[in-house]
Amino acid sequence: MPIRVYKPTSPGRRNASVNMHVEVDKKKPEKTLLSPIKKKGGRNHTGVITVRGRGGGAKRMYRKIDFRRNDRDGIEGTAVGIEYDPNRTCHIALVEYTDGVKRYIIAPRGLKTGMKVSSSRDEAVEPTVGNCMPLKFIPTGLEVHCVELAVGKGGQMCRSAGSSAKLTNREGKYATLVLPSGETRRVPLDCRAVVGVVGNSDHQNRRLGKAGISRHLGRRPITRGVAKSHHAHPLGGGEGRSKGNRTPVSPSGVDAKGGGTRNKKQYSTQLIIRRRKSKRYGQLSK
Repeated sequence: MPIRVYKPTSPGRRNASVNMHVEVDKKKPEKTLLSPIKKKGGRNHTGVITVRGRGGGAKRMYRKIDFRRNDRDGIEGTAVGIEYDPNRTCHIALVEYTDGVKRYIIAPRGLKTGMKVSSSRDEAVEPTVGNCMPLKFIPTGLEVHCVELAVGKGGQMCRSAGSSAKLTNREGKYATLVLPSGETRRVPLDCRAVVGVVGNSDHQNRRLGKAGISRHLGRRPITRGVAKSHHAHPLGGGEGRSKGNRTPVSPSGVDAKGGGTRNKKQYSTQLIIRRRKSKRYGQLSK
């Protein structure tokens, strides 16, 4: 059972559930692929808080993930083990290649210790789970993850637990992908992707249950906007508690539920065929 619910021995345990990480079979990380992470507490180089609700948390070491895999073309690798990564929602797999090089990759669903994975810039490898290749050689209808947006830049889309994009069509120089958000967009055919769905899909079913676990994750409490003064938040101020018939917004005035934050001047905007659905209105976001 991936998600386990214990008996309510305490108020925090009553509402909590635990992800058992049954896919994980390797406990200790590879030391050569670790690097330290310096905590910033949501502050920039001048010490000003730019991201609210960050701070504290358990110490972590960053696992260096190979999102490109372009220098491993034609070299077969073997999955040594599946590991837990505290820096992301999905699991990672340690792959050892025939020349002795070890790399971390995003662990797709169905990848087990001892299985072979490989990458190629042509159709020299089969489109099986864990193999990396350009989109022009992947059959339509398959689920892919860790998709590149620019050739050689490395996988940027569909990297979280349980996510994947469906390759629906190829036309001209572009492939059409349907993303988990409902967005349909075009991606250059030479961009690489990994076949399969990202593992650890039960991550979304876990309930933290108490504030202490959030603090372990580095998440601090956030004060409600209506409880602040009028110069600190658009919903603050007044003689009594009132939001002034305004929808929930951030301190800068951006809608908190479905507000658009995307820069429309980005080049990749013109490659979007159909925008994702807005959580606020149930329609396509602008």
